[in-house]
Amino acid sequence: MPLIEARGVSHRYGDRTVLAALDVRLDERRVGVVGANGSGKSTFARLLNGLVLPSEGSVTVDGHDTRREGRAVRRRVGFCFTDPDAQIVMPTVAEDVAFGLRRRGLSRTEVRERVARALEEHGLADHADHPAHLLSGGQKQMLALASVLVTEPDVLVMDEPTTLLDLRNAERISGVVARLPQQVVLVTHHLHLLDGFDRVLVFDEGHLVFDDLPATAVRHYRKLMA
Repeated sequence: MPLIEARGVSHRYGDRTVLAALDVRLDERRVGVVGANGSGKSTFARLLNGLVLPSEGSVTVDGHDTRREGRAVRRRVGFCFTDPDAQIVMPTVAEDVAFGLRRRGLSRTEVRERVARALEEHGLADHADHPAHLLSGGQKQMLALASVLVTEPDVLVMDEPTTLLDLRNAERISGVVARLPQQVVLVTHHLHLLDGFDRVLVFDEGHLVFDDLPATAVRHYRKLMA
């Protein structure tokens, strides 16, 4: 698994510190991240692929610094947002999946084959020419996931990908994630999704306050919220 390291990381928005004094190493296959709204967990997730840069300290992925080598990091670390509309950028489903393959040096045939395979794997093969923004919520999240995974990242960071979904689609996304070969960092309020994970980080008021196996970490988080 890739090694992700945050060393002496703090991040501020204006004069407000949203993440402070963070030192953590991640090399497990499945890492969960939990915390109340405003705890710093989403900022932490965005730091992992350079969507957000630390105000202090550094974040590296297998030695690649997000500040100095952002493009190299983003080729290795894919990111899925809570709201898939935030990352759907092309008119049709197939075009949106193909978008991430630009600048990869692939032939048109290779692009078509990879897009077709991604659509089939995510249940979207019959929607290739469908307007992307007219999909259902669950289909949009599958499209967002397919558009990231088609680029074959080593790490997938997901920021509350099931928050806007009903239970059936949330379970479907969870099932797909469970089968992925990639290292996954999952930010979630749906604690049952962390069953079977290797490790869970608990954030509170901008600090990493607990780090343990899922059952122990979730128990600590529940006490914290109580």
